[in-house]
Amino acid sequence: MTKGKIIKGAAILGVAGVIVKLIGAFYRIPLGNILTDEGLGYYQMSAPVYIFLLTISTSGFPTAIAKVVSEKRALGKYRESHKVFKVSLVLMTLVGIFTSIFIYFNSHFIASRVIQNENSYYSFIALTPALLFVPIMATFKGYFQGRQTMIPTAISQVVEQLFRVICGIMLAMYLVDFGLPEAAGGAAFGASVGAIAGTICIIIIYLFKRKRIISDLDQSLDNSIESSRSIAKRLLSIAVPITIGAAIVPIVDFSDVIIVTRRLRSIGYSSIEASSLLGQLGGFAKTLINFPQIFSLALAISLVPAISHALAQKNYNSIKRMSLAGIRLTILIGIPSACGLFILSTPIMKLLYFANDIETIKSSGEILKILSISVIFLTLVQSLTAILQGLGKPHIPVKNLMVGSLVKIVATFTLTGIQSINVKGAAIGTVLAFMVAAILNFIAVKKHTKISINVVNVFLKPILAVITMMIIVWSTYSYLSPILGEKITTILAIIIGAIVYGLILLLSGSITSKDFELLPMGEKIVKPLKSIGLLKS
Repeated sequence: MTKGKIIKGAAILGVAGVIVKLIGAFYRIPLGNILTDEGLGYYQMSAPVYIFLLTISTSGFPTAIAKVVSEKRALGKYRESHKVFKVSLVLMTLVGIFTSIFIYFNSHFIASRVIQNENSYYSFIALTPALLFVPIMATFKGYFQGRQTMIPTAISQVVEQLFRVICGIMLAMYLVDFGLPEAAGGAAFGASVGAIAGTICIIIIYLFKRKRIISDLDQSLDNSIESSRSIAKRLLSIAVPITIGAAIVPIVDFSDVIIVTRRLRSIGYSSIEASSLLGQLGGFAKTLINFPQIFSLALAISLVPAISHALAQKNYNSIKRMSLAGIRLTILIGIPSACGLFILSTPIMKLLYFANDIETIKSSGEILKILSISVIFLTLVQSLTAILQGLGKPHIPVKNLMVGSLVKIVATFTLTGIQSINVKGAAIGTVLAFMVAAILNFIAVKKHTKISINVVNVFLKPILAVITMMIIVWSTYSYLSPILGEKITTILAIIIGAIVYGLILLLSGSITSKDFELLPMGEKIVKPLKSIGLLKS
């Protein structure tokens, strides 16, 4: 695969990933107003289980399929590459059938015994169709990626997310009069509708490309065809290690649901109160810390192929430069995002989740204030992980995240059981988890790249810019909210803060044209900024 194709493929998937994440992040806002914190809590209880089972069925296999298909095609073995696809489709269909049947027949047990909240039953049962169709869709994605065609994956991801969001919101609105558990189930069923739509979409794309695929088969250089058993073994050998690494976060999220609800009930909270607090944590606060990831994710996606290419050329100076730029840009994104969410935590909750009562909003604001600190470490984990993946060491961030996750489980269990801390203990656990993972990742990156950090450029300049931004943001909010109202002032403060922070970075030379090169389509941003004199070099 050429450098141009790598970068183009990464850009296509990067843009699709950003769009999907953006839609998903906004999705929770109307959902939070429809379901309120209690209903969102029921919805949130099923989400980790769904993500965990999907991770098992989809995380490693698309990568394994893409890798094997790509290798076969490079050798001109087009018939074998297509057989890999067919064997994968059978395997993934069986996995989908198993996981969907498992959840269908065990939904009541999981809700009542494991989660200890029967109101989450509808959310679990609504996800069973998704568990069948997503693995099938994942097979087609892996096959197309192996053919170095990223557009089908990108299109199906966006289609899936759009249908999930639209149908989830519509069903939640329709069913809310029947009860919050039913409405939460309707919102969860949106994932099933999205999975079906995404699968149909990618199958249609496959049928349109079938002539080209058949043409490839006629040109195949296969002397013999590898057995289905051998192909299945090879796919599993690649997919299983990747799946184990990818399953860490869903497992921890699922344990979070179990630990938080059980610990809250052990200190006197009712089932409904525990669900409400879980909704505030996972549905309200965590949704907002996902927004800064949209930008750090785009950066991380660009870093992997860029560093991989430099490594292949043994250009170690380039690796150092890009690694330093990646870390610096991440800090430029993470610190202001964290500080902005910290000082405007409750006003942002009032702005977005206006349908909830003031006690819920204040409680959610307190949770967000704690979780906002994790944004700095979470965005760093993404970029540092991308650097290590580009260096061909993907196992290191997996191990580090596992260590961080263990810290989170212990902290969440201990702190959530303290009456005065309650659900905020889970938020503190999240901060500690990503802080530990970020520190360990940084140590590994420093070891393997031999980078040296310029404290003034990397930390001091951004911190001074953020302090200036925070003073202006809080002053704007304090002085204008009595005049313009809290909602309008919150929006205005955020906009002014972003503009002021960006101008300080540009005018002080804290961000350069070389930094923009690491971002998708960054060169298009450079020209207009240089033409008006805002970008120095």
